[in-house]
Amino acid sequence: MKAGIIAAGEGTRLRADGISVPKPLVQVNGVPLIERLLNSFHRNHITEAVCIVNESSIEVKKFVEGKSFKIPVHFIVKSTPSSMHSLFELSQFLVDDRFLLTTVDSIFQDHEFSHFLKYSESRPTADGILAVTNFIDDENPLYVQMNSENRITSFKKMEQSAWVTGGLYIFSSRIFKEREYVLHRRIERLRNFLAHLLEKDYRLEGFSFSKIVDVDHLQDISKAEELLKSI
Repeated sequence: MKAGIIAAGEGTRLRADGISVPKPLVQVNGVPLIERLLNSFHRNHITEAVCIVNESSIEVKKFVEGKSFKIPVHFIVKSTPSSMHSLFELSQFLVDDRFLLTTVDSIFQDHEFSHFLKYSESRPTADGILAVTNFIDDENPLYVQMNSENRITSFKKMEQSAWVTGGLYIFSSRIFKEREYVLHRRIERLRNFLAHLLEKDYRLEGFSFSKIVDVDHLQDISKAEELLKSI
């Protein structure tokens, strides 16, 4: 399976907290976020990765290319208006089969990530499998409602469910059939694209993680390190 990494954000909240390096190079337990992610990919048999970074984060590309990672990593350097647009930029590398998509700032336990990937193998008819968690520590979470079979029935901005999305997704390349439609309709943001997929009857399912920490603020680094200690 190939993986796409969305790392094209500006990291404005981290900068406001005094962190000057690009978000993918922020360290958790002394390891940059992008390095931790790529090492986890290798341990879980991801064969190739492509990462999109913005034009002010070229040092992320230089960092990765200066190290010897055990899987090939390709880069797209482009500033995009949203995570949905970043996904579509990555699509040229991801159109062949199922793929993993992740934001660069999601910290999770490796054994749960392994279960997530294995679960996806048992759900070949699903168009998307989303990591969800009932650990809610985000300024603007996307709430997920699921039925008894873990099929996602709706997304909500307001709290109407115990679950929120966690920044990890496994998608069928079938979803790219919707690209021209959503761009023409000026649908923006990945969460709005997910809602569109539901409206079009794509099958989206949730897979629960005990805890996922998004590193958006300085204080999130210590939360992420605490999560990794509990493994």
